[in-house]
Amino acid sequence: MKLFSRSYARKARIICMIGIVAFMVAACGKQGGFDNELIVMEDEEKQIVNLFSPMEKTEADVENVARSAADKTVIMAEEKLDVQVRYVTYTAEDYQDKTYDDVTLDRARNDMDDIYLLNPDTLRMLAEEGKLKDLSGLDCVKNLRDVVKAANVVDGKLVAIPQEVVAYGLFVNKDMFDQYGLALPETPDEFLECCRVFQENGIETPVGANRWWLETFALAQAYADLYNGGNTEAEIAALNSGESKYSDYMRPGFEFLQEMMDKGYIDAKKALVSEAIEGEGEDFLAGKTPIVMAYWGAANTETAYGKTDFEMQVIGFPSSRGQMPVMPMTGFGVGINAEHGEDAMAALDVMLSDEALQVYAETNRVISPSKNVEVECVASLKPLNDRIQQNIYVLGSNAGMNVEQWGNTCLIVRDLLGGATVDECMAQFDRLQEAALNK
Repeated sequence: MKLFSRSYARKARIICMIGIVAFMVAACGKQGGFDNELIVMEDEEKQIVNLFSPMEKTEADVENVARSAADKTVIMAEEKLDVQVRYVTYTAEDYQDKTYDDVTLDRARNDMDDIYLLNPDTLRMLAEEGKLKDLSGLDCVKNLRDVVKAANVVDGKLVAIPQEVVAYGLFVNKDMFDQYGLALPETPDEFLECCRVFQENGIETPVGANRWWLETFALAQAYADLYNGGNTEAEIAALNSGESKYSDYMRPGFEFLQEMMDKGYIDAKKALVSEAIEGEGEDFLAGKTPIVMAYWGAANTETAYGKTDFEMQVIGFPSSRGQMPVMPMTGFGVGINAEHGEDAMAALDVMLSDEALQVYAETNRVISPSKNVEVECVASLKPLNDRIQQNIYVLGSNAGMNVEQWGNTCLIVRDLLGGATVDECMAQFDRLQEAALNK
């Protein structure tokens, strides 16, 4: 959902942990030739609904809980409606060619599927192009949390609904913090002090980072007050009108990242080329790196950080308002000219019903988009969950903003990692805002 000129054309695309994406989105960033990117599983005997999504496994022999959870909701729709949902699945093998988002845009613009699992930037782009149906008439919508609806409305239309609310946080080795007498940080200054102590005690790089998720630090600091200060609607209106500047919001977070780079608390060169979890996961699990950033589901699965030999806690990112969860919001959308549009809408209504979302949430132990569905989270996630249940969070993506946040911020953070100055990065936000105002 970027302002879709140079930065969109050059990006390697953003991997988000949205809806059923969970850990597999880190794999879906891998690219391959277009002809080899899709696996199609068909049943010609029933009415078909085509669903395009990433592949839900990072390795062929690893069971993926998110896929199983989504399958359960699909089966509910198939049984109730007597349809067959056909998975059209992206299976890119490397990061050199077309990304999942590139392929999604191509398929949606050419009306090739019925339902699409959409990342934040593609969601906004397709909605602005009029390529997505309005889902606000579905029965399931009345049960959605307000934040889910607000984050997925473009031009007055609800264009996507997730099966889970994905929250990002800091995964910390609590044993290492205890070893050096450190409290878990609340503010940016406290975070930097923890890094200083770790480094002085021989931990050369206290924060394990990758090329996808450092934007969470910037977003948490940029919008802590906007989303938690009681004036959200007016502040977003001021940004959309040009009265306020996105760059003014973003500058403190980028200066914070620059300070971490300058002091060696993150390895910028390594982060710039490291994929999510692949680059930092091994050192974190080995107790060599005390802090990494990841999404909620990574604490639930053995393929990421679900089992550690130390006490792990997941907390929010440092901000002026304390530990701040960051939540990108996206989900399933239906093509405006979907061949099986009526069946697709009906299938989504079942898949996103409270009954189905209860099954999904219990299987994955995630935050449900329905205000009626609650499940007990694992112990390590309790600090992050407590903040969310108190309605303390920052949205990493908000379709109501005329400059897409999640993807653009990720790309501009990469420029910072590659040597751009903070001022140069802020100029990019100004250009994006100018382009949005001139549309």
